[in-house]
Amino acid sequence: MPLTPAVSAIIDNYESENPGTRSKLVQMLNHGRLGGTGKMLILPVDQGFEHGPARSFAPNPAGYDPLYHWQLAIDAGLSAFAAPIGLLSAGAAHFAGQIPLILKVNSSNSHALAADQALTGSVEDALRLGCAGVGYTLYPGSDQQFDMQEKLRQLTKDARDAGLAVVVWSYPRGGGLSKQGETSLDVIAYAAHIAALMGAHIIKVKPPKPQIEQDAARPHYENRDWSRLEDRIAHVIQSAFDGRRIVIFSGGEAKGTDAVYEEIAAIARGGGYGSIIGRNAFQRPRKDALDMLEQLIGVYAEQAASETAMRSAANGSRAA
Repeated sequence: MPLTPAVSAIIDNYESENPGTRSKLVQMLNHGRLGGTGKMLILPVDQGFEHGPARSFAPNPAGYDPLYHWQLAIDAGLSAFAAPIGLLSAGAAHFAGQIPLILKVNSSNSHALAADQALTGSVEDALRLGCAGVGYTLYPGSDQQFDMQEKLRQLTKDARDAGLAVVVWSYPRGGGLSKQGETSLDVIAYAAHIAALMGAHIIKVKPPKPQIEQDAARPHYENRDWSRLEDRIAHVIQSAFDGRRIVIFSGGEAKGTDAVYEEIAAIARGGGYGSIIGRNAFQRPRKDALDMLEQLIGVYAEQAASETAMRSAANGSRAA
């Protein structure tokens, strides 16, 4: 697929990257039913590590089979599929070349007391599996944050040298943050900015809540009404180099289809580049999951068309 104006505008923001990394970003942006729109919808299945098999797959037992998730992502026409090494290895040969892959290279589990993650994969593993990128979770605020940043620095260098994209799950946690503060607007925006500063090509954060956690930041937020999610999304995008980095938003805890749809619609209106939907997809029966993902793809496609029309009108106005 040739570069559309929407994808070309995004790739122009990565002008310092090598051709290999840029091509992997194009591969994901051009794949699936949102290909060429500048929007992304990704299926992540790392929850077995984070929450255990029963909490992850008992609501839809078909999910115990790793190949189920591969087929779901492919049949839904998603932009990419992200998972740890074991799950990707289970289907990499059978589904070779059918969807861009992101190898999640670090993970935690529900038994851990500290906000930290162990390295469970590598750039070499990603290359062997034919991945487009590597994914890494960073916990800004945790007692382990600086060690995690140093590991991310090395991972980013190795990935760039190999021509891979780097996706950072930037999830504030631990330290002096309250549980509610982990998803506060100021803290989520800060997390997105840290990931951009660390060299992430794609940044994954949670949709921010309207509260403000940091007293020092509060004066900078008090002059606006942050009750609308789309306004909070726009601020997070602004915090990631003023929209020069791809920011996608997690689907979060399992919820009803209407709630998922409303959240995605707000993310789209706020200028979000897309979503990474795990439990809200694979915990539903297959048909329900495919129907919901089709609906969400439609939301992002409609928003992309609206943005394209606005760009065309602006260009026409300048030309006149």
